[in-house]
Amino acid sequence: MPSKIFRKDLLEVEVCADRRELGVRAGTAAAEAIRAAIRERGEARVIFAAAPSQNETLETLASAPDVDWSRVVALHMDEYVGLPKGAEARFSHYLKTHIFDALPFKAVYLLDEQTDDAADVETLRTRYEAILADGPIDVVCMGIGENGHVAFNDPPVADFDDPKRVKLVELDDACRRQQVNDGCFPNFESTPREALTLTVPALTAGRRLICAVPGPLKAPAVRKTLVDAVSEACPATILRRTPNATLYVDAESFSLCADLEF
Repeated sequence: MPSKIFRKDLLEVEVCADRRELGVRAGTAAAEAIRAAIRERGEARVIFAAAPSQNETLETLASAPDVDWSRVVALHMDEYVGLPKGAEARFSHYLKTHIFDALPFKAVYLLDEQTDDAADVETLRTRYEAILADGPIDVVCMGIGENGHVAFNDPPVADFDDPKRVKLVELDDACRRQQVNDGCFPNFESTPREALTLTVPALTAGRRLICAVPGPLKAPAVRKTLVDAVSEACPATILRRTPNATLYVDAESFSLCADLEF
C-alpha cells in the first residue's frame, strides 16, 4: 500500500515507497479502468504517453490479468516533428517497443503513421483529431514533465481552453533539456524543436487519468503541481480540477513536499 494517500482539490495523490511500487499501483489502476470501460461499453479507448517515467507502469499494465486487449483501442499522446521515419527517439518507437507490439490491440493509432513524410503537418493533425473524436477516451496514461508540462503542452503554449484536440507546438528549452536527461538524445542541439501534441482539453476529457511521476528530477514539478495556483504557468496544475485523476509519485519525486500539510 502507498505510504500516503490524500487529495489536493479534485486530484487524488498516492505517495509510493519507490519507483517499482509506483509502477505497480499505476499500472494496476489503469488495468482496472480498462476492464471497467470494456464491461460498460464493450471497448476501451486509451491514450498512452511515451517516456522512461512510464516504464514500470506499462510493464505492469501489459502483464495485467483478464484484460481483453482485442477490445482496446490504443492512441498516441505526442510526437516529434522532423525526426527520420523509424528513428528510435520517436515516441511511436517507444510505445511499439514497450506495449503496442506486445499485445493484440483492437487498433493502434500513431500520430506519425497517419500520413507519409511528404504530407503536411496540418493534414496529419486534422486526421488525428478525427480519430480522437471517433469515441470517448476512457483512460489516459500520462506523466508530468520537468517544467510541469502534460504531453507537449509546455508553459508557453499550454491552453486550458484550447479549441483544438491536436496542435503543432514549439518545444520549450526546459522540455528539450529533459529529453537529454531522459537519455533520448545525446545533447540539447540534437533535440527536435517542434512536436505534435494532444492538447490539455483532449487529455482532461479522459474518463480516468493515471499520472505516473517517479524520480528526483520531477520533484520540483510535483511540488508546483500541488502548491501553485492552477494556471498554464504549470500546466500539470490542471489535474487538480480534473475529476477521476490520480497522481502517483514515489519518495524521490515527492521529496520537496515533506513540509506540506494535506
